[in-house]
Amino acid sequence: MSVLAAPDAAPDAVPARTLRLELTGPERAAIRQLAGELAGTAPALLDDHDWLAEARRLSCRLPLRLLEGLRELRQDSGRGLFVLAGLPIDVGTLPNTPTVAGSVERLPRLPAAVAMLLGQQLGEVVAYRDEKQGALVQNVVPVSSLAHTQSNAGSVQLELHNENAFHPHRPDLIGLLCLRTDHEGRAGTLVASIRDALALLTEDELALLRAPRFVTEAPPSFGAGGATEPHPLLGGSPTDPDIRVDFNATAGLDDEAGGAMAGLGAALLASASSLVLRPGEMVFIDNRLVVHGRTDFTPRYDGRDRWLHRIYVHLDSRRSAGSRTGRGPVLI
Repeated sequence: MSVLAAPDAAPDAVPARTLRLELTGPERAAIRQLAGELAGTAPALLDDHDWLAEARRLSCRLPLRLLEGLRELRQDSGRGLFVLAGLPIDVGTLPNTPTVAGSVERLPRLPAAVAMLLGQQLGEVVAYRDEKQGALVQNVVPVSSLAHTQSNAGSVQLELHNENAFHPHRPDLIGLLCLRTDHEGRAGTLVASIRDALALLTEDELALLRAPRFVTEAPPSFGAGGATEPHPLLGGSPTDPDIRVDFNATAGLDDEAGGAMAGLGAALLASASSLVLRPGEMVFIDNRLVVHGRTDFTPRYDGRDRWLHRIYVHLDSRRSAGSRTGRGPVLI
């Protein structure tokens, strides 16, 4: 069973206001059937428009309790996290964990089909042309040559960040589906909601964090790129703000801004949780409210290392229409 708890909390502690759904046997079987039907849909390519349309259609037939949970996440309630357990992932039938940089899924094997069904019900699954070849389902796996990097292929502790914080059309939601855990079963996805951290910030810090006094660089997965125009780290409602930060790539433009950013980081770490996903578990993270990272772990590069599928979801596909080719899902 997964544990979602503060890093120093008791292992069975689960923070309040975290949505969690344990699927029943019949629900699991229904999802398996839908995913199998989707995986066999011609032309059996994840990025094909007709295949995506079928994924959208079949997603409407997901079990009712699951549809209710996905809808509640869309409603923007709680901490901005939805943990789903009991998905039909059979570890014994999986191929070896990929070991190369930029690994993606192009063929709709059952786990990828499951991830796409859930993502297409939440909104529209999207990708970025400059990241992992614009693939809709990406593999998060350790790569030996990148072990010490701040990337999804690393195995050192990954700094808290919003996904693609530099991008004007960041994902609204991120889905992480576990196929394999690490050998020791200790690698955790760190998560921290601004809703939990807000009360730990001073009024002076909040005023600075709401000002456009910060810049963010593109992550290594996008290749070389410049920094953003100055932007605030907190925006929207003063009492329930959105957050936009990458503690490895964002910098304050002056000492005051840097100090406020350090205060934000301390508040987020103080309220952070560690989610150790097990095979068949998936977490959806509201990328507007929650920053995430990863604890360190020790890969063996033996084909049985930690393996997650990652998808990005936009709740409003019209918002990025000008950055996509035609009506496709890849942002240029």
